[in-house]
Amino acid sequence: MKDGLLKVATYSPINFTVDLENNKNNIIKGIYKASKEGVKVITFPELCITSYTAGDLFLNQELCDKSLKMLEEITLATKEVPQIVCVIGTLFILKNKLYNCAAVIQNGKILGIIPKQNIPNYQEFYEKRWFCTPKDENVEIEIFNQKTFFGTRLLFKCSNVENIVIGVEICEDLWVPNSPSNKHCVAGATIICNPSATDDIVSKSDYRRELVSIQSAKCICAYLYVGAGEGESTTDLVFNAHNLICSNGKVLVDEEEKSGKIQSAIIDVQHLSLDRRKMNTFYSDVENYKTIYFDLDNEETDLKNYKISKTPFIPSSNALMKQRCEKILTLQALGLMRRLKAAHCEHAVIGLSGGLDSTLALIVTMRAFNKLGLDLKNIHAISMPCFGTTKRTKSNSEQLALSMGVSFKEIDITKAVKQHFKDIEHDENIFNVVYENSQARERTQILMDLANKFGALVIGTGDLSELALGWATYNGDHMSMYGVNSSVPKTLVKHLVSYTASIIEAHISKILIDIVNTPVSPELLPPSGDGTISQKTEEFVGPYILHDFFLYYFVRCSFSPNKIQRLAYKAFNNEFEKEEIDKWLNVFIKRFFMQQFKRSTLPDGPKVGSVTLSPRGDWRMPSDAISSIWLDFN
Repeated sequence: MKDGLLKVATYSPINFTVDLENNKNNIIKGIYKASKEGVKVITFPELCITSYTAGDLFLNQELCDKSLKMLEEITLATKEVPQIVCVIGTLFILKNKLYNCAAVIQNGKILGIIPKQNIPNYQEFYEKRWFCTPKDENVEIEIFNQKTFFGTRLLFKCSNVENIVIGVEICEDLWVPNSPSNKHCVAGATIICNPSATDDIVSKSDYRRELVSIQSAKCICAYLYVGAGEGESTTDLVFNAHNLICSNGKVLVDEEEKSGKIQSAIIDVQHLSLDRRKMNTFYSDVENYKTIYFDLDNEETDLKNYKISKTPFIPSSNALMKQRCEKILTLQALGLMRRLKAAHCEHAVIGLSGGLDSTLALIVTMRAFNKLGLDLKNIHAISMPCFGTTKRTKSNSEQLALSMGVSFKEIDITKAVKQHFKDIEHDENIFNVVYENSQARERTQILMDLANKFGALVIGTGDLSELALGWATYNGDHMSMYGVNSSVPKTLVKHLVSYTASIIEAHISKILIDIVNTPVSPELLPPSGDGTISQKTEEFVGPYILHDFFLYYFVRCSFSPNKIQRLAYKAFNNEFEKEEIDKWLNVFIKRFFMQQFKRSTLPDGPKVGSVTLSPRGDWRMPSDAISSIWLDFN
């Protein structure tokens, strides 16, 4: 549970209709098995001790008495596995009224009993025939010689591990307009458990999946939904043991027709709490709630089966990747279209280097111009070779511009930069920051002046990863009139260019693929002896795949460096040594803080994803913030 990472589970035991002894044994077996697997919170189906389909037998005294006895034996059995909280569907009698309930059990104690609030009595459901609707209150009761609470407003909070707060609703409670889980979550619950017994009909599983996913997103919580399955009576209905675990809209577990199998996932309650903290519209209301405390050992959760994407900005499936690329390109183009309209501008100027970022900027600009019905010749692609420009990138920039049908011009800036060196008395044989940045600023000056000449906008090419690291020359390539790539990370830029290559004419596609395969470089230092790129960005600042990983979890998730480090060790286990990850994480943090002044003066640009560093949008940070407390990681 270190860092808020908690293993939770759902379990649909193989059920026997009103065979209470067998049902009890299967529940206990499930608890023991889950405990061995490191599960800390487990949810069982609705009325799983008796079975949901007992019908009028629910009113039989013998069934009620034996059900209570089985609940007691299950409770006593949890003494053997004290480090797991269990939510068990059961009937319960209070003041001569029968309720459909969930008992929350841990370490031999009934922590509380929650009655189902919404009792369905329509179509195939007849629950009001047997069960009562509870009052919206909590009352103290005694059960198994111990005091506990019965009520609709109970929360179960771990006293020694932060952010583990459990709320419970039962089956139909989820399907109504104002679900109890809404109140539970604004009162502080981060985990909602739902023992259910919904029958299965055509298309219902799809609806159920979306419902659970959306509820977890609305409530910014983890949602554990478990349906009754094999062994329930099929006289009129069929139950398919649908098990779902969702966290803030993401489906982590989705299994049907697998009774008798533990379905587990690792959730991040710290992340949920941080997301709630960011959303000032997620209000708090603890009115009339009773919090019941329990203890769990704050041990480290085994992340062996925990899936952590190395590329959190990139979807896992090819189909979704194509959809994402099309959406991002559309958003970038729409942003630029609005700016062009607002400026009454029909021309654009782009510094085209033959690298990934400027290629993406050209693709976006062409989309915008096509949507506006503007002549592509009004896009002025400018190649400005100098000391570090290689034949490969120079050729690619020219071929790309000409094949795309935009205007192209080459302006060699070598003489201008050498003259500048003379003016400021800099030795051109000293390859320092002056040598490099003079080239970047000369290029920006040319672009800005050409923009004035054509009545155009200078289209910025820098991406999100470069902004995070400050890998841009201040008032050089750092500056533009509209930065279309400003919220696109480097790992995603490659995919956007590759996607375009897959949908465009073959002769252009070939150029784009070569650009994708070209090493990332600002090309500000002379080429190697064989004419290839000598200055490779990732050799200096580190692999972008790591930096984008750090960026996502630092900015989007607000994680500590220690937690980012732990996740990176897991994600890149077979790719980077721990020492290398530590080195580049250190570089990321230092540069992220030191280079904030560049982000504070960014040009406008469209937000296309969940992370952006615009000082007018998602990220406001003082330029003189000190990074020392973030560098103190193991």
